[in-house]
Order: sequence, then structure tokens, then C-alpha cells
Amino acid sequence: MTEMMRAVEISEPGGPEVLKVTERERPSAAPGQIVIKVAYAGVNRPDALQRAGAYAPPPGASDLPGLEASGEVIEVGQGVTEFAVGDQVCGLLPGGGYAEYVATPAAHCLPIPAGLDLKQAACLPETCFTVWSNVVTRGGLKAGERFLVHGGSSGIGTTAIQLATALGARVFTTAGSDEKCQACLDLGAERAINYRDEDFVSVLKAEGGANLILDMVGGDYIPRNIKTLANDGRLVQIAFLSGPKIELNFAQIMTRRLTVTGSTLRPQSDQAKAEIAQDLREAVWPLIEAGKLAPVMDSEFPLEEAAAAHARMESSGHIGKIVLKVA
Repeated sequence: MTEMMRAVEISEPGGPEVLKVTERERPSAAPGQIVIKVAYAGVNRPDALQRAGAYAPPPGASDLPGLEASGEVIEVGQGVTEFAVGDQVCGLLPGGGYAEYVATPAAHCLPIPAGLDLKQAACLPETCFTVWSNVVTRGGLKAGERFLVHGGSSGIGTTAIQLATALGARVFTTAGSDEKCQACLDLGAERAINYRDEDFVSVLKAEGGANLILDMVGGDYIPRNIKTLANDGRLVQIAFLSGPKIELNFAQIMTRRLTVTGSTLRPQSDQAKAEIAQDLREAVWPLIEAGKLAPVMDSEFPLEEAAAAHARMESSGHIGKIVLKVA
């Protein structure tokens, strides 16, 4: 008889209310995969985009939302040597995290860092993979550079502030309230700009411009980001909360030798994600275990209240990460 599990599915494209508890067949481990008994699942913006019908899962991935989770390995597939049944792990998922069990490539998983529990560890994969690959690998951040991260109180933002600070950069950030700005300062930002009261372009220009900007806003932030960059600066785009289309004069990119780039994580190859995981194991996990980087926790919801978790995220009132308690 097939073993079943509780899960939260997207019943139809729409708002948080379309997330419904259901029963699904428990996944099994294909070659190179492990099956995790999920303790906690992270809640992320791409989950909301998928729920709204704007971010389809890649071919072969689960249609269930959820791109990161922590828990215990209960099955290992053929060829897996790095983990064994009983190990506690956190992992980047192709989908399916909003469930009691999930299958994912073993090479996209990491051990729980010493000093962290499963709840905290569930918040690491999506943000750490995204921040490392875009800020360090793609953005080339170096010690002493001026780094601007928009949305500093988000899960991505809180991770980027801490990582860039640990790497010796001067960190500037934007946020939408004094409370959020203070949270960013507490994490190591040199300057937190309340975008409702101040112009980030002017603030950074007075400092000599930003060497690197990590942006998830898009829209009218794009030309403002270009103005904010120092000569030879880099803009890395990871999302478009305000839209992807804007009129832009590219002459300034040429004359000031600017680099405009960006990426999305989910569509990348299994090999690319495995390489990021290895970078994290070597460079970021030691920072976590040394207390220089930790997930900032906003709130926890039971799996059955995934809709409330999405409503919390989309209210933009949160500071840090939101998780679902599954087991």
C-alpha cells in the first residue's frame, strides 16, 4: 500500500486562500537524491509567485510549493554517499517543501550548522544560495567596497547584510520603517535608509557611490540604482517586486563601465546548485558556526496555516524569515 503524507497544494492560481491541505503520495529517492522527513519549511517570495500562477516549477519538479526545508534523512538514493539515514540536514529544494516528506538532490543539501536548531536551519538554503551566488560569485564583492542591499529587513536582506559585513564590506541598506532600519543596523549595516523619508541615491552619492547593489525591487529603482553606482560598479538584479520594465539610457553604462547582471536560482542546473552548496559548506557554514551569521526569525506557522504565513509575508510587515512547522 502506498504511504501517504500531509501536504499543502495550490488549488488554483490566486491569493493565500488557494493554499489547501491535502494528502499526497510520499516521494521516494531517485538516484542521487535523499528523502527528508520535513521538520520545518521556509516560506519565500517565489512560493507566493508560484501560488499566483507567475512562477511555474521546472520540468520534473513537484507542483507543491516550498524551496527549502530542514529535517531528518529517511531514505538515500543510489549513488548517495555524503548522507545516511538518520542524518539531520537542510536543503535547497526544486519544490515540494510544504509537505511531511520531500525528495531533493543530496548535493543540494548541507548538514545543520553547529549551534543551530532545525527551525533556524530551515531558513538557510534559499537565502544563503541566493546571496552567495549573487553577491560574491556574480557580484564579486570585496572587502572595503560599498555595498547597497535593498529590502534589508527581508530574509535575503538580513542574510546579505551579515555576509557582506563578515567579508569586510561597508554595508548600506534600505528598509520601509524605523524599526526595520534599526534591525538592519543591529545586524551590522553601517547605514540604514528609510526609503519613505530619504533618497538612497543621495546618501550613497555622498559616500562615493555604491560599488555593488543587490536589488529585488526593480521598476523605477533600476535607473536610480544606475545613478547610485560608482564608476565600474555592479548592479545585480534578483527579483522585480515593482516590475521588470523601465526606460533606461544605456550610454551611462558604457561611459561609466557599469555591469548590470542578475539571476534566478530555481531554473539553474543541478550541477550549478551543487557547486553553490559546496561553496557554502567551505565559506559560509564556518561563519555561521562562528556566530558571524545567523538567520533572523520573524514568525512560525503550522503547516495547515500556510495561507496565514503567505499573508504575513505579502503584508511586508515581517523582519527576517517565516517558517512552517511541519513535523
